[in-house]
Amino acid sequence: MYFQTKFVIMKKAFFRFLNKVNIRFLPKYSKKDFTELSKLQKAIFGYRYFVLINSLD
Repeated sequence: MYFQTKFVIMKKAFFRFLNKVNIRFLPKYSKKDFTELSKLQKAIFGYRYFVLINSLD
């Protein structure tokens, strides 16, 4: 039980750190039309979304 709780806390801390790095270094595509993005830009958008969702809660 203790190990499982500690793992969840460490996972959240890791994703929060990763989210701060993303905000600092990766470009933002929220103001652009999603259909006009290239495949690389869509991949960056999806990655940022994945990290954001996992850092919440």
